[in-house]
Amino acid sequence: MSSYLSDIVAAHRNTAATDKRSLDSLRRAAAEADAPRGFTAALARQARWGLGVIAEVKRRSPSRGDLDASLDPADAARAYAAGGATCLSVLTDRDYFGGSPEDLRAARTATTLPVLRKDFTVSEADLYDARAMGADAVLLIVAALSDDELARFGDVAGELGLDALVEVHDDAELERALAADARLIGVNQRDLSTFVVDGHRAEQVGAGIPAEIVAVAESGVRDAADAARLAAAGFAAVLVGETLVRSSDRAGSVRDLLGHPVAARGPSSPVAPGWRG
Repeated sequence: MSSYLSDIVAAHRNTAATDKRSLDSLRRAAAEADAPRGFTAALARQARWGLGVIAEVKRRSPSRGDLDASLDPADAARAYAAGGATCLSVLTDRDYFGGSPEDLRAARTATTLPVLRKDFTVSEADLYDARAMGADAVLLIVAALSDDELARFGDVAGELGLDALVEVHDDAELERALAADARLIGVNQRDLSTFVVDGHRAEQVGAGIPAEIVAVAESGVRDAADAARLAAAGFAAVLVGETLVRSSDRAGSVRDLLGHPVAARGPSSPVAPGWRG
């Protein structure tokens, strides 16, 4: 059965299959990029005094259409930073989300914040491209990858100095993420098959994330009440796109979500520097 996720991943895998660039040339380009800014470390530091916000630069989505077709990534990034955002997330998928590598470069140049390349990683080349465009972290979607890919891409990311946000949607995917030694795990409350949001998915799945792992709640965060509830469930940060992009006061909207006390999920607090810890 066709779904948003399967269609998007199939398109990215088709592109990867026809990519004739050599991995050696991509490695060289990645090695020339500025040093990573420490995405996971920034989230862990922030969580010691309150909930962090990963603010997203996003023009459109397959389910919602245009959010802000004229969005300027540098302006949005500066507004997010002014509001106290901990990190940025930038969509680089062109066909489905209207993003680009240029958006990531512009957002990162405009601030000193660490930046996640929000895209559908399906090949080793994607990781080198992420580092070359300046990303500090990459997204690995468990539902889109085999166990071998998940472990291999995590290892390559670590070699490049990239953090990996490993995204799960249910308990079975969480088990796979933990088996791959993920140290930064995001629970996406949006079902990527239907794009329907379940506002309590993060709390349910997050209960199984060990205390030493930095946990992020993604999607469906609308206001301070949502943010406070997720902080109370032990999430170090929330990743927020549509709510911030549509806001007439992006800096103020970030401030509304920021700083809620983060409850411990276990005997230790989240402190994970990277993929393998």
